[in-house]
Amino acid sequence: MPSLEQAYEGGGGGHAPPERDRAEGAGELSAPRLRTDTPERAGLDPEELRHLVREVRALTEGDRPRAPAAVVLAGRGPVVAVEEAAGWAVRYASYDERTDSGVELPPGSRVPATPDTPFDLASLTKLFTAVAAVQQLERGTLGIDAKVAAYLPDFSGAAAHGLTVRHLLTHTSGLRPELPLYDCGSAGARLALLRREEPTTPPGTVHRYSDINLLLLQHVLERLTGRGLDDLIHAGITRPLGMTATAFGPCPGAAATEDQRRPWGKAERGMLRGEVHDENAWALGGVAGHAGLFSTARDLAVFCRTLLAGGSYGPARILGPDFVELMLTPPGLGFALDQPWFMGELAGRGAAGHTGFTGTSLVLDQATDTFLVLLTNAVHPRRGTSLNEARAAAGTRVARAVRGM
Repeated sequence: MPSLEQAYEGGGGGHAPPERDRAEGAGELSAPRLRTDTPERAGLDPEELRHLVREVRALTEGDRPRAPAAVVLAGRGPVVAVEEAAGWAVRYASYDERTDSGVELPPGSRVPATPDTPFDLASLTKLFTAVAAVQQLERGTLGIDAKVAAYLPDFSGAAAHGLTVRHLLTHTSGLRPELPLYDCGSAGARLALLRREEPTTPPGTVHRYSDINLLLLQHVLERLTGRGLDDLIHAGITRPLGMTATAFGPCPGAAATEDQRRPWGKAERGMLRGEVHDENAWALGGVAGHAGLFSTARDLAVFCRTLLAGGSYGPARILGPDFVELMLTPPGLGFALDQPWFMGELAGRGAAGHTGFTGTSLVLDQATDTFLVLLTNAVHPRRGTSLNEARAAAGTRVARAVRGM
């Protein structure tokens, strides 16, 4: 796919030659691949994992479930000890604001969730953009403290305030959380808005989570390599790792998300399935640094396992151990570290992860060599449900499963 800037402006040129696909590690000692086995073989307490499954299933039950569908996967080392699906990937035809409830499809028209159901990852996409950036750091083609203006001199807001790649990856740029790109009348207007956006606080002084950071990073990567972000992630991460279910949309078999309408949404799009939920990512054609990827729990477990193994999986190596450590140690590059509000008791000794607005999350814990993936479509049929308590409870179950052995 063309780069984001080419999509904005309808052209390109003057880019660096395409890089080779990321497949280092062939012929070296292979890192163990995931296998499914019992909790005991994984070194996890089966009773705690039974509680985990029951609690996740409960999210999907009742007339007004907190999430119509949920898939939970947990494991330790190379072993997947739990992989369970519950509920409906597609349950509602629309949302009725008069009754504040979903209009249910006939039972025969609903689609059950399975362990292989893809979900809209929302902000979990940021993790893949971050890995793609750190791959460039490892190659020496990108500098962590280099000025964004060195790569994007035409982005006047970033240039005027000396924003660096580190600022973008650590959410310390001072930029606002988001921009209304979905309300811009043209591709050129969207690009102009992003180019002139300036920090509202001095860079490096305040942590403020911002989608704009990852959009700017996407532009840096695409200008640097001459390749679209979707191509960089496919060639550098998902293809070498065999993550065949992970890609930017459209993804027709995905779990449905929202009946997206104003005033609760930011665009008039109707019931969404297989199209990115995030309005800015949608306005940008579905491929964005902050949102747009679809994936399954098993694919995300491979991603977690790769990072826990120092950047290798099977014969593939996507990062060296030193660069994985750079990502996963304070302050973290792209990853949130030791956050009890969604990690529960896994937080505190080096856990890393992220959440997604649609109801997704993942955690990988270096101290216990465990990983947890929770995928839901909590925004189906309408946004508004917080899953943070359930996310934290799931993390606590996995942490206690380790301690219980």
